Amino acid sequence: MLSVFTRAFKTPDLRRKLLFTLGIVMLFRLGTFVPTPNVNYSAVQECIDGARQGDAGNQLLGMANLFSGGALMQLSIFALGIMPYITASIIVQLLTVVIPRFEALKQEGQQGQAKMTQYTRYLTIGLAVLQSATFVTFAQNPAALFGNANCTQILYRDNVVDTIFMVLTMTAGTGLIMWLGELITDKGVGNGMSLLIFTSITATFPGSLWAIQQRDDRWDLFILVIIIGLLIMAAVVFVEQSQRRVPVQYAKKMVGRQMYGGTSTYIPIKVNMANVIPIIFASSMLALPQMVAQFQSDPQGNNPAYVDWINTYLVQGDHPIYMAVYTVMILFFTFFYVSITFNPNEVADNMKKYGGFIPGIRAGRPTAEYLRYVITRITVPGAIYLALVSLIPLIAFVLIGANRDFPFGGASILIMVGVGLDTVKQIESQLQQHHYEGFLR
Repeated sequence: MLSVFTRAFKTPDLRRKLLFTLGIVMLFRLGTFVPTPNVNYSAVQECIDGARQGDAGNQLLGMANLFSGGALMQLSIFALGIMPYITASIIVQLLTVVIPRFEALKQEGQQGQAKMTQYTRYLTIGLAVLQSATFVTFAQNPAALFGNANCTQILYRDNVVDTIFMVLTMTAGTGLIMWLGELITDKGVGNGMSLLIFTSITATFPGSLWAIQQRDDRWDLFILVIIIGLLIMAAVVFVEQSQRRVPVQYAKKMVGRQMYGGTSTYIPIKVNMANVIPIIFASSMLALPQMVAQFQSDPQGNNPAYVDWINTYLVQGDHPIYMAVYTVMILFFTFFYVSITFNPNEVADNMKKYGGFIPGIRAGRPTAEYLRYVITRITVPGAIYLALVSLIPLIAFVLIGANRDFPFGGASILIMVGVGLDTVKQIESQLQQHHYEGFLR
């Protein structure tokens, strides 16, 4: 991998793209430290330092804080990070199956995709307004937000005008992040949105590891965690690269005097086709009852029975019921997401249209049934793999007391490995274009 980056910086065009990407990433990280107007930055830092690990507030906003690179808890102008765009992209992708208009746009190719991207942008801004308003409401009760009873006030003024201004600032920050991501995609290297998420997660990586060493001042535990983390990362890379290749043969046909077809190829079906989406779905669904319980909690302790039940079983990640519900939801959402993103009937029809067939399987309906059978068989280990990876931070929290943003597990490790592999592949493909020698030398 290091040799790839060395050769990339020796190529002028590619070096320009890499430096442009690094510049955008630095600008993005700078924005995470610029506080939103009306926020007492020093008070926020005191609340973060005194926060109790594992409290309900941290668990509720843990995923969003992870994807924002810690900017959410600091109430910066980039507090929402890329999370509204991720949510909007998932919603639009799901609506493609439900709304015929979206399905038609998907079939129109590049023009239809441009319209779908525009819809995603509009929805991102709408979700940013909603999420920023919710988070500003949380900021008005900082003791519950940070899990620190001594944290009482982090806003200078608590009135409607300042609240609206904070919401507009955070929403504008989300729009700016979306624009920066598209700039990287157009003029840099790799997928811009994915790289910004990658940057946010890796920014919290050293702090999460160092917190483990600082808590007990044990270097042996720190080194052991790093070794186990490297083993987990190697296993994740192996599974993410694993795929089932279904062979496809194209029949020969004469068009005029030319012979076409007769080639062999394959359909690559990844073990983890759903990627990190089921973990995001499960975390979001579990956050809903936690949010309800937080708003319905009585300061005097006279809570309704369902609030006490949620606080007991669905807030603390080290509880067996929480782990069981989390695992079942990940398994369900993995099968659900794969079923709506991979259509065996559509693939079989396209193969039949262009004269392709799977050896030993008749074209048409038998091919669709065979593909459905393969997808089901390969999704089972993929779903179990996702469930195991997602439980790693919870298990680490139980065993060594690490926070729930433990870097070697869950969405963080999947995104880091996936984006890293994809970016290196894109750099290698561009290097091959620049250094392709051909037949004549």
